[in-house]
Amino acid sequence: MGAVGVQSSRMIGRDEELRVLGTVVERGGVAVVLGEPGIGKSRLATAAADHAVALGMRVLRGRAEASTPLRALSEALLSLGRNSGLPSGADLLPYHRALARFAPEWRDSGVAGGDEPLPVVAEGLLRLLGAIGRDTGCVLLLEDLHDADEDTVAVLDYLADNLPGRVAVLVTARSGQSPVLELVRGTGRVAVVRPARLDRSQVRDLVAARLGEAPAATVDLVFRASEGVPFIAEELLRPGATGTEVPDAVVHSVAARVRRLGCELAELLTLAAVFGRRFPLPVLRIAGGLGPQDLVRLLRPAVARQLVAPDDLAADLYSFRQALTAPALLRLAGAGERAVLARRAAEALETWQPGMPGPWCAVAADLRLAAGEPEAARRLFVDAGRRALVDGDATGAVRLLRRAQDLATDCCEPIAVLAPLLAALAEAGEVEQALAVAASIDDLGLDDRGRVVLHTTLALVAVRARLWSLGNREVETARALLGPDAAPELTARIDLITANLTGAGEPALRALAEAARSTLPVVACEALELLGTLARHRDLAESDAHFRRMAELAHQHRLPAMRLRSRARSGFNDALRSGDDTRLGQACARAFETGAVLEGHLLQADLVLTTVLRGEFVRATELADRGLAATTRLGLRGAAKGVVVAKAVMFAHLGQRPAMDRAVRSLEGGAAPLVRAVCETFCALAEEDRPRAMGALDLAVGAGAGHPAHHLATWPHGLRALLAVLDGRTDRIEHPEAAASGWAWHRQFLLLAEAVLAGRSGRRAEAAAAMAEHGTVAAPFALARRLGLRLVAEAALADGWGDPATWLREAEEYFHVTRLTAVAGACRSMLRGAGWTASHRRRGRGDVPDRLRVLGITARENEVLRLLAERLGNTEIARRLYISPRTAEKHVASLLAKTGELDRRSLHRFAIDHVSGLAG
Repeated sequence: MGAVGVQSSRMIGRDEELRVLGTVVERGGVAVVLGEPGIGKSRLATAAADHAVALGMRVLRGRAEASTPLRALSEALLSLGRNSGLPSGADLLPYHRALARFAPEWRDSGVAGGDEPLPVVAEGLLRLLGAIGRDTGCVLLLEDLHDADEDTVAVLDYLADNLPGRVAVLVTARSGQSPVLELVRGTGRVAVVRPARLDRSQVRDLVAARLGEAPAATVDLVFRASEGVPFIAEELLRPGATGTEVPDAVVHSVAARVRRLGCELAELLTLAAVFGRRFPLPVLRIAGGLGPQDLVRLLRPAVARQLVAPDDLAADLYSFRQALTAPALLRLAGAGERAVLARRAAEALETWQPGMPGPWCAVAADLRLAAGEPEAARRLFVDAGRRALVDGDATGAVRLLRRAQDLATDCCEPIAVLAPLLAALAEAGEVEQALAVAASIDDLGLDDRGRVVLHTTLALVAVRARLWSLGNREVETARALLGPDAAPELTARIDLITANLTGAGEPALRALAEAARSTLPVVACEALELLGTLARHRDLAESDAHFRRMAELAHQHRLPAMRLRSRARSGFNDALRSGDDTRLGQACARAFETGAVLEGHLLQADLVLTTVLRGEFVRATELADRGLAATTRLGLRGAAKGVVVAKAVMFAHLGQRPAMDRAVRSLEGGAAPLVRAVCETFCALAEEDRPRAMGALDLAVGAGAGHPAHHLATWPHGLRALLAVLDGRTDRIEHPEAAASGWAWHRQFLLLAEAVLAGRSGRRAEAAAAMAEHGTVAAPFALARRLGLRLVAEAALADGWGDPATWLREAEEYFHVTRLTAVAGACRSMLRGAGWTASHRRRGRGDVPDRLRVLGITARENEVLRLLAERLGNTEIARRLYISPRTAEKHVASLLAKTGELDRRSLHRFAIDHVSGLAG
């Protein structure tokens, strides 16, 4: 095995295959190497033959050819006679006649041959091999037996059953429809080696072996282009290879394989190659004037030779087995021939798929471009881009529309490309690029209608990006240019933009009515989206109805992007109704998956807010930091502002006034007063300043009236009703519309108000029922629920109802853990004032949760763990805890040992899981 061992150091990923072949060479027997073209069958067989030579064995080699019976055996034995002469012996004399077809010497000595039965021929060959290998051993190497005739396979079958020791037969053949497969179907007779494609790590080793280093970019390029086929990978690494062109050796290999298939099939495969890797059979049939059965029959040899295969994804599609086959075929054709073939393919495609549905429009555009028809290609790229945008693939739409823009000429109408491109850029998260067009609209030489379309489109972009002042400017400009005979689509869109900017339902209803009259499904969906958002603050059932109708329209008109948005808005309703934001999270993930980057970031901002309201502050911080970094980098100012609003609300919940003030100050104009008032409310409650909170609530209600579509517009209503009841300012629940809306956030506070009023009137059973329902409704809202318990316990103590001691203890424990010291202190004061025991909260092991205490974690280590959850380094932890960085480092090392985590990253994850669990 010495030679094979040496060879394996140069053949990446083939150690097991070489071991099997080496064993067959040394012990005798038959081995068949099966695999696709280029996989390395011949190299493996040659390595095994070299090993045999190193052992002093005789090696006979032959190659099969379909047109010549027994060609491989004849070539092998002819080489024997040419190099060392045929062996002699009495046991071979009876078989000279049978072997005369292989041995010219015996034929020339007067022995006639060719009419002996095949078993006799096989037995003669068996004895001949035995004689050759008697002293030193013998290897018969037969290559390309996928082209072998039936007689050759029959002889090999006979040898496999009767081969003597010290004689080995090695066979290479392509996997698939090969006659040699009959040999491997029996058990125990033949060793089968099936070399696989190289994986990425093996390609990396191959690159390093050839170049002395393995740059990641080179590895990626070679792995992607070769798909792990060793022959192609080797050629891509040869000196002078660019990596962007098909290597000459690959072109010659494909040419040789295709040449054997005949001119008709070669032309058909070259036509298929203009589509790329995958090609549609109906197009080939139409372009070639063939019947369905004729086409399948014609392709059968290409399938057998593993050039093409049926596609796994669709019945009408076939694929080239290797990625470089199609570009290699196109290299073999001249430029003129490629243009003719592309035109034929485009015409056949348009016959097969009228209207170019799905991805075929982009395919047709590429074909027209290859055919030298740029204007036709431009129109198709525009259509394909518009469809991609409707399908929700904004990133793909930008790519297609950019290609259309590159093909535009002075005589092309710019509006045909620019309008959809602006919308696509915005949805793909490239808002700044879209807005850059605004400065050059007047330089485009558009007529008034074209300018109206572009200004309207820019207004829509501004609305989607939450850039309200820009939206107002653009829509005013569009209205000024709008003539009396404006198209219904333009007037409906302007009404819709106005509705979004003002939060008024009337223009949205006008847009919806016009959309129904003029069959404008996208406008209708957007109008229903706004109406559903506005109705959300009055009645969730009404809002759901609008979103359901939007989803139905999107499904009816095949508008996947609108269907996604309807699901997202319904998911936000779910979060409002029950506190469960699962569907909202799923819609957010789906938006990013489909390339709707802007929609994804807008939904992520909503998700940060719902996470804050659920009291999951660690998760909210992670989402917010990630989202803010991405939106800032992309210039998505509206989405970034949504994240900042959510962070401001979080800081308010946690009583972190300086951080809250900084976040609110970074917001400019628009709904900033509303955000400040809502945040001030919660921060004042965290500071136990109820009068200040009530004043802020009054401001929030007033500010919300000016921004009815804003998420925070009605957040204060339920809490305001509760505080009004607690302060004795009313003996009934105000703002019944908040209860009717079905928001769990409102309902939790309204139930507390009901309990207080019932307890104050001596209706203790009603108060208990309201508190029991509150426990269910408020369960998702970790902080708000405990805040409500703290507020209502005060009334329960005064009026003598309920279980204020239990409520205060639960609230005190939560607020102590979340470090809201003012609220926690108020809870302890009320407990002690009523004569109940309250925790002294000295530093010690009592601060450590049970699930951490069992790990041996100390109180100080628990504090370090909480700060690790905030992604702080040792220096910042030391500053927070007034210890040295070296001491902080020791605590972190101790935590790693006690938790069993491997590194700081996994310890950070552990900290987040446990701290967020406590907060929830």
